[in-house]
Amino acid sequence: MRRLGPFEPAPILAVAVSGGADSMALALLARDWAAAQGGAAIALVVDHGLRAESAAEAAATIARLAQCGIAARLLALHGLARGPGLAARARLARHAALEAACAERGILHLLFGHHAGDQAETLRMRARAGSLPRGMAGMAALAEGEAVRRLRPLLAVPPGQLRALLRAHGIAWVEDPSNQDTATLRARLRLELDDPAGDGPQVTALLAEARCHGQARAAAEGATAAVLAARVALHPDGWAVLTGGPLAPAALSALICTIAGRRYPAATAAVAALARAPRAATLAGVRLLPAGRAGREGDWLVVREPAAMEGPVAAIPGALWDRRFRLSPAARMAGGMAGGMTLGALGDDAARLRRLAPHWPACVLRTLPALRRDGQLVAVPALGHPDAPRCADFGLQFRPALPLAGAPFLPI
Repeated sequence: MRRLGPFEPAPILAVAVSGGADSMALALLARDWAAAQGGAAIALVVDHGLRAESAAEAAATIARLAQCGIAARLLALHGLARGPGLAARARLARHAALEAACAERGILHLLFGHHAGDQAETLRMRARAGSLPRGMAGMAALAEGEAVRRLRPLLAVPPGQLRALLRAHGIAWVEDPSNQDTATLRARLRLELDDPAGDGPQVTALLAEARCHGQARAAAEGATAAVLAARVALHPDGWAVLTGGPLAPAALSALICTIAGRRYPAATAAVAALARAPRAATLAGVRLLPAGRAGREGDWLVVREPAAMEGPVAAIPGALWDRRFRLSPAARMAGGMAGGMTLGALGDDAARLRRLAPHWPACVLRTLPALRRDGQLVAVPALGHPDAPRCADFGLQFRPALPLAGAPFLPI
């Protein structure tokens, strides 16, 4: 856990608990670690509702946790149906419910019980899919989200040790039959490994390989972060100025993702060509233009492509627009104007507000987020229009889906 810090004084940890041995053991370990720091651990038990027994199993898990002195909350999912992509759909729904529960309680750290066996299976799956070296680093021990840090502290721990811990404490657990369903690739790979304790030579070798790839990935991400820090001025209104000259493709890719609000990189070849020789271009929802007065000679302006921007969305507290700008959940709609308000691009209204930012390029002004009621402009927070107090009420922030600078990959 020390490697996964920093943690606040008296940290409160949320633990995703399925009721299986791995997550139950994690809950015990998290309870003791948090208590030693003056904090506490809270279990979040998800019931997917996909099996008749799941509700009873969730209730039994919560009772077992209570006997261990661990408070638990049940998160019941609805609307999941069997069919193609069930595992992926269930994972997305589960993570969304877990993170929403953390946000509701103001919890910053969400722990998952993935262990050495899970990591080995993940690596074999990625190898079969032809993953690049970056992917062969395996699951990350730490991933920074928008509102919560996702931690996997057990990635190097064999599952046999976790079961031994539970037996030593006399704690039972749930065995999910889907884990043995050979219709899934992960279950078939688990049978092929034939190492339930997770401490055999094949798992050990896979973890060593992941560690090497992880160290290389962490070094590469550190180098990319250094380039971005030296070459990019990122404005909180969703645009950037890039100093002139060639740069690493990974750095340009991260910048494009941030300005476009993309979760995944653009085409590798196109980004590499533009990184080698920066020029005026439009790529993956972003425009690269001479910076003009926004920078120095030879600098480049990186701005959202207007045609690729999302249309207006309802301006309700917490609303996300263009995958980049979010209204504060505590936003106050000044003058009781919540009804009929939308959040979208400033667009053509930029021309009459040019005086408020005379040094900003016109292409930037058109992409700024603006609030309207029944089509009439109400506020442009980036320009302080019509007044600063009203703009402050909305609490609008640039929150791209893929942060420009997150936590570097932490190898196991």
